[in-house]
Amino acid sequence: MRIGMDAMGGDYAPREVVRGIQAGLRFLGPDDEIVLYGVEEAVRAECQSADLSDGRVKFVHCPEVIGMDETPVEALRQKRNSSICRLAVAAANGELDAIISAGNTGAFAAASQLKIGSIPGVTRPGIAIVMPTFHGPVVICDVGANPSPKPHHLHEYARMCACYSRLILGIAEPRIGLVSIGEEEGKGNALVKEARALIKQDAQLRFVGYVEGRDIFGGQCEIAICDGFVGNVVLKLTEGLAEGLFRTIVHEIQEENRALVASFEPIVARIWKRHDFAEYGGAPLLGVRKLVIICHGRSDHRAIGNAVRVAVEQFRRDLIGALSSALERLPEGAA
Repeated sequence: MRIGMDAMGGDYAPREVVRGIQAGLRFLGPDDEIVLYGVEEAVRAECQSADLSDGRVKFVHCPEVIGMDETPVEALRQKRNSSICRLAVAAANGELDAIISAGNTGAFAAASQLKIGSIPGVTRPGIAIVMPTFHGPVVICDVGANPSPKPHHLHEYARMCACYSRLILGIAEPRIGLVSIGEEEGKGNALVKEARALIKQDAQLRFVGYVEGRDIFGGQCEIAICDGFVGNVVLKLTEGLAEGLFRTIVHEIQEENRALVASFEPIVARIWKRHDFAEYGGAPLLGVRKLVIICHGRSDHRAIGNAVRVAVEQFRRDLIGALSSALERLPEGAA
């Protein structure tokens, strides 16, 4: 297996990316490789600083870097020698089995769609994240790749997420909910109403109807389908809420009795680990012909190392092949 890594992507690149690769090497076999795409001088300097000299690590020099705040389409057009563009082209040419980036999400998703292309049956790929809840993991899709989808795109997401949930999370019959503003069929905008009809008529899916935001954490479904705008708001709100709650809990314990901190620290640490995005590594861009893993912009070495683990796991389980099979027979009229 050959994994391509955007060494210049993320708030802490290339330092944390290199250290993440160092941590992620334990998930690779002796014949696997990780190829670091980026400004070679800077990347090699970080490798030397981290004492990373593994023969499975290769380098591809990319003189340009797409910034986190750049407009995706313009950046891709103007910076064809950037790490993000070169990664997508290499994957499209069969030189890489998986690509990973914590850089500009819009640019990385767009490059992957334009250069690599979609699997048959998919017209718009979507980003799927695993949200930990008290009742178990919930897959949410889309969380940012497609903010203005059509109804059949949401149907495609439901198909792909059902496959993903079975193959990667081991959930035999995942329940699928469509995110809306109420459980009643008459509620929601035109998008969700039309998408509901498509998903409901698909006999291969276990559809439970509309779910509200709170239901995602209430055990009503294992998959929540929504447009990329709603999904990204849900994701960022949940991240901020989780961090704020944990800080509040720790603060209140300290205020009540500092001696209690030592007692509660292991418990808080265990709960935080289950909700820390770094533990999940990255989110797959479901629907493209190669494995594309999108990491959080704030990814540290732990997140990058886990992103390597995620890529290896999905490759070995042939996620792309499974998704292709799941999408090949959509109900007539769905697309």
